[in-house]
Amino acid sequence: MAAKVYYDKDADSSYIADKTVAIIGYGSQGHAHALNMKDNGVKVIIGLYEGSSSWSKAESDGFEVMTTSEATKNADIIMMLLPDTSQAEVFKNEVEPNLTSGKSIAFAHGFTIHYQTIVPNSNIDVWMIAPKAPGHRVRAVFQQGNGVPSLIAVHQDYTGNAQNIALAYAQAIGSMRAGVLETTFKEETETDLFGEQAVLCGGVTSLVQSAYETMVEAGYQPESAYFEVMHELKLIVDLLYEGGMEYMWYSVSDTAEYGGLTRGPRVVDESVKENMKKVMEEIQNGTFAREWITENDEGRPTFHRTRKENASHPIESIGKDLRGMMPWLKDTV
Repeated sequence: MAAKVYYDKDADSSYIADKTVAIIGYGSQGHAHALNMKDNGVKVIIGLYEGSSSWSKAESDGFEVMTTSEATKNADIIMMLLPDTSQAEVFKNEVEPNLTSGKSIAFAHGFTIHYQTIVPNSNIDVWMIAPKAPGHRVRAVFQQGNGVPSLIAVHQDYTGNAQNIALAYAQAIGSMRAGVLETTFKEETETDLFGEQAVLCGGVTSLVQSAYETMVEAGYQPESAYFEVMHELKLIVDLLYEGGMEYMWYSVSDTAEYGGLTRGPRVVDESVKENMKKVMEEIQNGTFAREWITENDEGRPTFHRTRKENASHPIESIGKDLRGMMPWLKDTV
């Protein structure tokens, strides 16, 4: 069965026009949602903790800023845009006591609802609008007159209008221009985590590091290795983004295509897929979520250690030097 995708014609802005939206957090996603909605005429307030470094930034962007508790009291829709690991405590102490019947609690990622670190009361709407891009892209694409796709999911429909309110919210941040795909909190959470771990963040960096090490150990110059397996990656990703795998194969040389088609499956073989299945199982059964929550409770020792190890990898130092000779790269991101 084909997935349901919504566009501008499917949204009714009146469902959000007379409401106040509280954006909790003013980081990457927070500032993008807030500014896009403000540009579309939606009343937006910002909820932060006292002393937040984002307080003055939000005020300078033209928003009324207040504590999370006060923002929750004054808003009809409360969008939680804090890190997954801090949402539960903030919700329990500052949001939940001020959630009156009929309000909406909304999310841009399903982690806390799916893994039940947040369990809202039954007399509110619970829904999600999850843009498929970092916040700076959500904002930049909106300013260009376009939008980034989002996912929509309704976990709890107390008012009977949760879907309509969520679609109006998606329209206000610009996502209905590109399309909003209907999903569930479970599917969004598990697929998002898997994509990050297996390919987008974990898989691709591990692949690049291993390829770099293989080339250097074979006697090739580190600079040559960097250009081949890191710098040129953007070219391939852009081709994939624009037209899929078929367009990428069409665009590269026949030599590259033949080598990729015949050698790629030898590098990423069935053993890799088996390891991916194990990663997926840990996401589905909650092992990863419990591990990540415990990691934060214990001060993030593994996180800090592995971050430091990756930052000290030789490809990072050689890449920093080479990119320093190409300052225009920052303008292409």
